[in-house]
Amino acid sequence: MDFSLWPAASRSWQEVLEGTEYAERTGWHGVWVADHFMQNGDDLSVPVNECLALLAGLAARTSRVRVGSMVLGNTYRHPAVVANQAATLDQMSNGRFVLGIGAGWQVNEHEVYGIELPPVRERLARFEEACQVIKGLLTEERTSFDGRYYQLSGAPLEPKPSQLPILIGAAGEKVALGIVAKYADEWNHWGRPELAVQKGKAFQAHCEKIGRDPATVRRSTQAITEIVVPGDTEAAERKQRLEERGMHVVMGSAQEVLDTVAQYPAAGIDEFLVPDSFLGSGERRFDALERLREEVFAKL
Repeated sequence: MDFSLWPAASRSWQEVLEGTEYAERTGWHGVWVADHFMQNGDDLSVPVNECLALLAGLAARTSRVRVGSMVLGNTYRHPAVVANQAATLDQMSNGRFVLGIGAGWQVNEHEVYGIELPPVRERLARFEEACQVIKGLLTEERTSFDGRYYQLSGAPLEPKPSQLPILIGAAGEKVALGIVAKYADEWNHWGRPELAVQKGKAFQAHCEKIGRDPATVRRSTQAITEIVVPGDTEAAERKQRLEERGMHVVMGSAQEVLDTVAQYPAAGIDEFLVPDSFLGSGERRFDALERLREEVFAKL
């Protein structure tokens, strides 16, 4: 299983770059950036940097790690624009870019920016059309598409990437995982190992319907992950608060974290992402990441 870093887009460009350079230097597999314009909460003063601009900078400043979007909300950009941006990022990264896309979900962003957030059924239908548009533009000489939501007429996209993986971020078992089965090269969802098992079973059922081998889709997941000192009451309270907010958390002693993370490969996971949002700043962040790398990941 590979291990990748997810630096928070709320960090400054310099902090994101330092985290990425650390990941490149110490053997992490990839670096992922979320696509949001603001925090999902009441505090709108927290700065958030734009995903694709960050990724362009990271692609130009690295040479080894994969870089990817986790994930671009379909409601924010026309899929033809996304395909063109992705093809350029593929060039800038020398083929290391992964295009992560999703249907979109964060309500407050859409409200304050005046961006339409359709009901879930329509949102998923739009997203499925967007997947077809993006795939067509990235692979066909000219793309024509006459959908309900998107229309293209002999649209070009040059230069084309040689092989640009499309990752879909999705967890909905009835419809969304069916879209993953049809169009994704990679699939991401949040969760601990037991949830990964559940989602994998639902995904396998969708693959069986269309005759696709689920093993052909690379799977990744993430959880708030941190090694803490046993008996640390502050850490225990932090974990409880995160879980009460519905977050997926892997937190405990080095052995406890190792025991949990070690279950992911059997649950079908190929890549585990570590968000650094809750690991603090400066040396505290890097100390926490180094402990994970040395005491957990190196042993797997």
